[in-house]
This record gives sequence, structure tokens and C-alpha cells, in this order.
Amino acid sequence: MIDRDGFRPNVGIILLGDNGKVFWAKRIRDAGWQFPQGGINPDETPEQAMYRELYEEVGLTPDQVRILGVTPGWLRYRLPKRLQRTHSKPLCVGQKQVWFLLRLMADEQSVNLHATNHPEFGRWRWVHYWYPVNHVVPFKRNVYQQALKKLEPFARKHWASLGVKPPPRLRRSRSVYSTHPGAKTRRRKKYRSNQKAGNHNPPNRPGVKAKSAPENATGRSEKN
Repeated sequence: MIDRDGFRPNVGIILLGDNGKVFWAKRIRDAGWQFPQGGINPDETPEQAMYRELYEEVGLTPDQVRILGVTPGWLRYRLPKRLQRTHSKPLCVGQKQVWFLLRLMADEQSVNLHATNHPEFGRWRWVHYWYPVNHVVPFKRNVYQQALKKLEPFARKHWASLGVKPPPRLRRSRSVYSTHPGAKTRRRKKYRSNQKAGNHNPPNRPGVKAKSAPENATGRSEKN
């Protein structure tokens, strides 16, 4: 079911282990890694869709997890043109998602990526809570950052209950910043403006410290 803006309703799943880390899986059909996710059928609620996808992709049942938090409203990402099925009507331009933060209540050996005849993932591992933001495909990075930020308070309560030290809060990295729409264009305009004003230094990016050490002949900074 695609809405009038071309977005398909979808659920995303962040599975949190008692080690303080999150479930991260490699797609079986390509080299990409991601969180479990899937579409919401017309006769399903987001929660029902989440439990169905959880079993189909991770092999876990409702009694093996506990819902810690859910994002309010929809979070959207747009598919690149090359991935849009332009021959299909109505055209799907992206996904609108509800994200669930789950606690794994069972032993991790309960994870079964081959619970169905059409597995989505080939292997998985535990990663740092913020790791996926910089390692998912670029067009999903912004929605991953939004989902993890909105669900972070629930994760922190969980870590506190276990006595697990929470990871440092997210610092915007160069890779995430560069994927924001129009970011490169804004930097180019600022750079051209600085050139006209006689300032030939490129503008600093948020989260990236300016180099203050002198450069040698190779262009690398010399630091004591």
C-alpha cells in the first residue's frame, strides 16, 4: 500500500542485546549491512508487521523479545532513482517507517536467519549502538540517525538497569554530514564566496576541526 506521496509503510527493528550492543546483519543478496525491516500489509498494525518481520528475518518470536520503545509518527527515506521501479504504478519513491527498539530476552543462539525458505540475511554480529549510522547505505543514513536518536532514551534506561556503560552520544561525522541534501552545494557556495573575498581556505565542516599545523611539501600536516 503506497501513499499519495509515493511512500510505502514499513517497520524497522533495532534489537538490543544485554551486552549494550545492537543486532547488525548482512543482506544475503548483496554486500550491504542493515537493521531488519519490512513492509506493513494492509491488514496489519505496525506492531503485527514488526513481529512478522522479526520472525521472517531473525527467527525470533514475540516471547523472545520485549518492546522498549517505538518512534512516534513516520520517519521517511527516499530511494535513489536507480532503485525506483519506474514501470510500477503507483510509483514507490521510498519508505515511511515506524521503528521499534527491542530487548532480546532469549539466548542469542535463538537467532535463526533461515527460519523461512527466503532468508533476508546471511550473517550477523553485535555492533556499537551508533555504528550503523555510518555503515548503512548512504540513502538510509539520515533515517537511521533519526531512529536511533529518538530511541536512545529507552536504550539508556535499559543500559542503566543492567549497569552497562552507555556509548558516547552521537557526534556528527563527516560521512553523515556529506549525505545531507544540499550540503555539498552549500559548501561550494561558501568556498566561492571566500575566494572572492580573498580568503582561500575552504570552510570548516561541522564536527571537523580545522588543521592548524603547518604543512610540508607532501601536503600532510606536521604535528609535534
